Amino acid sequence: SYAQFLDGDVSFEHAHFVNGTTTFNSAQFGKGSVNFSSVFFREGQVDFSNVSFGEGEVNFKNSVFCDGLKDFQYAEFGPGPVFFSNTEFHAGTTSFINASFGDGPVSFKIARFTRGNLTFHYARFGSGDKSFERVEFGDCRVDFRKVEFGNGRINFNRSVFGTGDVNFEGSEISDGRFSMNRVQFGRGEKNFELAEYGRSEVFFDRSDLGQGNLSFQRSKFRRLSLKSCHLDHYLDLRVSRCDLIDLSDTIARDIIDLQPHDYSIDLKTLDISGMRLLGRIYIDWKNNRVKSLISSQTSTTVRQKAEQFRTLKENFNTTGKYNDEDRAYVEFKRQEMVANLREHHGRNPWSRLWTWPAYGFQWLIFDKMGLFATNPLRVLGSMLVGYLLFSLVYFLLMLFSSAGIVSSIGDPDHLSTLAVAFYHSAITFLTIGYGDYYPSGAIRIISGFEGFVGLFLMSYFTVAFVRKILR
Repeated sequence: SYAQFLDGDVSFEHAHFVNGTTTFNSAQFGKGSVNFSSVFFREGQVDFSNVSFGEGEVNFKNSVFCDGLKDFQYAEFGPGPVFFSNTEFHAGTTSFINASFGDGPVSFKIARFTRGNLTFHYARFGSGDKSFERVEFGDCRVDFRKVEFGNGRINFNRSVFGTGDVNFEGSEISDGRFSMNRVQFGRGEKNFELAEYGRSEVFFDRSDLGQGNLSFQRSKFRRLSLKSCHLDHYLDLRVSRCDLIDLSDTIARDIIDLQPHDYSIDLKTLDISGMRLLGRIYIDWKNNRVKSLISSQTSTTVRQKAEQFRTLKENFNTTGKYNDEDRAYVEFKRQEMVANLREHHGRNPWSRLWTWPAYGFQWLIFDKMGLFATNPLRVLGSMLVGYLLFSLVYFLLMLFSSAGIVSSIGDPDHLSTLAVAFYHSAITFLTIGYGDYYPSGAIRIISGFEGFVGLFLMSYFTVAFVRKILR
């Protein structure tokens, strides 16, 4: 303890420390490299707390720490690379609490932990890359709370976690990429709440998220990707801010929570293309701005956007949010119409001659006049507009042409031309047909067309109204 090593390399390579306490507490190393590679530490406490490493490389590759406390609390690593690659940590607590790593790369690649606690609580990293690739965390409780990862890449790819909880609560990344691709989690809880990754991309692609819940509540990301994951347990995505959450090609069997409660969620884009939703998504059309979340996607086709709205439509039906279901259904049909149009044009450019008129008809009748039978009030409004337009057409034709509307009983009420036009339009539109007035000239043709429009819109209203009542 408290030893001072002058400038120059220090090597304990292949050393064997027998049973008992091994302590380098508060030791200070100079500018040279420090080599503890292939060292065997038998049972007992190993104390590197408050050690100050110099500017050179720090190497613990291939070392073995047996059962007991492995203490690196408040250790200060210099700007050189730090290697714990292929190192074995047996049962007990391994502590890097408040440890400070320099700007060099830090590697725990292929390290192995058995059981106990692994804690980096309040540790600080520099700008170099941090690699925990293929680490086996055993049944350890893994604690990265309040860790400052600095800049650079953080790599946990293909690591394996056991039954212990995994906690990254309040951790920070200044700017970089956090990767947990193809990671296998165990039965413990996964906590990324209050994480500050505002300028970073975080990836969990193709990972097995295990049996515990996963929470990103109140965290900040530039991008969060769980692409091609199996979401078998509760997933809390009520982030504080994120540009993009990618859930494409996932299989969701439990609850995905995106619905804000006591704070707002600043999410710009949500990608659920290819998702197989066997569970539920708790999301609110208005508060989450769902239409914007899907429409703002830049890497998906119109067809894929349509399918995402269809998925949300079915989800809203399952969760009993029927008004949101209607909104999602309308967007699904709109995107589907555009997708069909573009696909026809792609196969046959000449199809524009008939597909554009067909699209215009669907846009006007199905969408604008009734929102695809989801809004009976919209249909009533369309009926009123149609009735007024036909009435005005009759009135203008009676003023400026030989066409007319003739009374079969001598017009006993002496109605004005305007009143006759509106009265005839009403009994024609509603298909009443009293017979006291009949059309002549061009008005005959228009009256027949109005009768069809009125019958169609009344049926349209009935469908929309009954759909609302039955639900």
